[in-house]
This record gives sequence, C-alpha cells and structure tokens, in this order.
Amino acid sequence: MPLQTRLPHPGWMTKPPWNITLRLLAPGDIRATPSQLAAFRTFAHAGDPLAADVAEMIARMPGSTGRRLFERALQNGIDSLDNPPRELVALFAEVDAVPYWVDPDLLERGARVVCRTGLLGLTMVMPCASLYGGYLASRANKTLVRTGDLETMAARRLAETASWWVDVTTPGALGRYDAGFKNTLRVRIMHAQVRAAMNERDDWDHDAWDAPINQIQLTGTLLLFSLVMLLGSRAIGLRFSPAERAAVVHLWRYVGHLMGVHPDLLPANEADAWRLLWLEAATEYLPDQDSQRLARALMNAAAPLLLPRLLKRSGTARRALTTYLMSYSRLILGRRNADFLGTPNDKPYQIAVAATAAAVFALETARTMIPAATRLSERRGQRRRTALIRRMVREQHADLTHRRRDPSTAVVNGTGTKRHTVNHRLL
Repeated sequence: MPLQTRLPHPGWMTKPPWNITLRLLAPGDIRATPSQLAAFRTFAHAGDPLAADVAEMIARMPGSTGRRLFERALQNGIDSLDNPPRELVALFAEVDAVPYWVDPDLLERGARVVCRTGLLGLTMVMPCASLYGGYLASRANKTLVRTGDLETMAARRLAETASWWVDVTTPGALGRYDAGFKNTLRVRIMHAQVRAAMNERDDWDHDAWDAPINQIQLTGTLLLFSLVMLLGSRAIGLRFSPAERAAVVHLWRYVGHLMGVHPDLLPANEADAWRLLWLEAATEYLPDQDSQRLARALMNAAAPLLLPRLLKRSGTARRALTTYLMSYSRLILGRRNADFLGTPNDKPYQIAVAATAAAVFALETARTMIPAATRLSERRGQRRRTALIRRMVREQHADLTHRRRDPSTAVVNGTGTKRHTVNHRLL
C-alpha cells in the first residue's frame, strides 16, 4: 500500500530561520501523514495512570503520611517499606526496572555533552530557546497560568526548572539513588497532582485545551530539553558530533521514561526527535494571549535572576542583559513568532549575539583540535553552571522537594463541590 501524502509544514516553519534549519539540519522530510498525525493526537487525553494513583494515595492518607511513604521508597527502595501501598509498588516496579535499551555509557556521554554548554546553555539556550519558545504551545500554557501569579513566580519557576535540568544532565546523576533520578520522580508526582487539580476545576475546557499535562505536552517538554536545546546551542556557536547528539537524545529518552512519557513517544534517535518536533509544531504551537503573558513574565524575570548580586539593582545592566537574551530568542524563533510574543527587536544587540556565536564557533573549532580540551570544557562548564544554580536556588528559596505542593486545603468551586487547591510551578 503506498504511503499517504505528507501534510504541509506549519506556516512559521516555511520562514527564516526555520526553513533554513530544516534544509540544513533535519534528516530529510520530517512531515507526518494524516494517519500519523491522527495517531499522535490520541495522546492528547492520555495522562500518567501510575503517578495519578500515587498522587491520589498522597491525598487520601492523613496528614503527610503518603508523602513520607513515597519519600522512603524513593530514598531507600520499595523494600524498605512494610506492607507498602499498592500504588507505590506499581510505580517503583516500573522505574526500578531499567529498560533494555538504556546504555550507561551513552547516558554518561550525553550528560558530559550538556555540561559542555556551561553558562551559555544555562543562561541563554535553556531559558531563552527551550522555555521561551515552548510558550508558543498555548494548550500547555493553560495549566501554567492557573497555578499561581506569573509575575511573582516566574523567577522561582525558572530557578526550580533549571535546577532539575542541571540535576538530570550531571554525569552519573541518573543512578537509582542519585539526585537526577529522585528529583525526576518528584516532578512526576507533582505533575500528577497538578493534573488532578486542573481536572477538578470547573473552568477547564477539555475540548479546546485537551487534558492537562497530557502525553503530548510531556513529549513536548522532552523535546525542548533535548533536540531544541541542541539546536539552540548550535545556533550560538557550540559544536556537537553526530555521536554526541545521539548521546544527548539517549539521555533524554531515559529521562522521559522516568517522567512517565508513553513508550511510543520516546524518540530512539535524533531522526525520531525531529519527526516528533514536527508533530508538536503542527498541533501544539498555536500561540495566544497566555503565550504572551508567560513570555513577558520570563523576559522580566531572567536578567534579575541571572545577574550577580552587585548588578541586580542596576537598571542599565538589567535592560542590557534582557535585550541581549531576547535578541538571541528573536534570532532562534524567527520574526513572526518573536513579534507575537513581544520580543524586543534591537538590531545592534542582534549583531552582538551573532558576534558571540562566531566567537564561540571559533573557540569550539579550536577545542576539537586540541587534545584534552573537550574534557576540560566539560568540567569547567559543569562547575560554572552548578555554582550559578546554587546561587539561584538560594536567592529564590526554591522548593526542590515539591512537598509543599501536596494537596492540603479544600475550597468550594462554582458547582458547590470541594476541590484541592495547589500552588504549583511546572517545568
């Protein structure tokens, strides 16, 4: 049977810089057929049953009993519990069984590659390409705008997300009892709690917005931190071999498994990731006013968060760094998307970003020719981003345990029924 005709690209993918990116970097024709798109859309109402059961268990048990049991199983293993709840047994049976395809050497190499992005990755690519660009996915934003005050929470949300991102991309941190593994499970349960809270809201529009934090949105998060992160890093001059890019995709495939992403949506290689990115772009990247609100909140929060203490109160430093970071975002997203999000359009700063990319590319070219330079770059990048994350977390009083996110109060909604309120910040 002949293959179906492939669907056309979304309009923004046919314009710079994405038309050039697809032509130079994509592995051939990544467009989907109508049947492939329809199959992908079936995941729009799929959640994470195992995590949902644990979240319900935590809410059902008195006080913090459920959370304590989860933390004990997480810290010491499910066998450390006497008569563990069936919900915890099921969840840890899944995450404790390492999939056959996991290659520890590739996990290690993928983490080292991300470490090499250093402060460029942490201060530019992750917030200004992955997160900022991700706000174009309007349905995913509906949960974010309903979980707290955007203007006051943006800096803390960025610090908490960045901390988790550093955790999972630190070499050796995905072992069963290491920080990356454990914090990913905490985030997974937090997602399930928010999912439950959103489903109880009488203002959630399932027809227009799909299920909250559904499998398509989890996959989108995975791609933002893997393929989009690689693309954004290459745009600022960083260089990666095909083997290095494959290792990063493999690392995030395993992180996605721990996050509860459905196996059918876990990209096995870079080509898979590109095809999934196209599906996300064709169905999720429909920006609206919430996209603009979130983008504005991040833009206003980034510079004060990233600047050293002595410069935080300097209006000149804040404006300069904000314009520089957003000029990078504009070059990544393209004029149409950037204009919609309200991204500043400052030509001198865009030239400065382009000059930065040229300088980084020159240094990266030299790195590939100098013995031991790559390992030195990996170690230096890890030291610098770890130091910055520690400062950000300390200044923002970031919650890395997610314990205060457990449902603890009940209010009456418009229908007269009780629902739990949750003050969450999402990835």
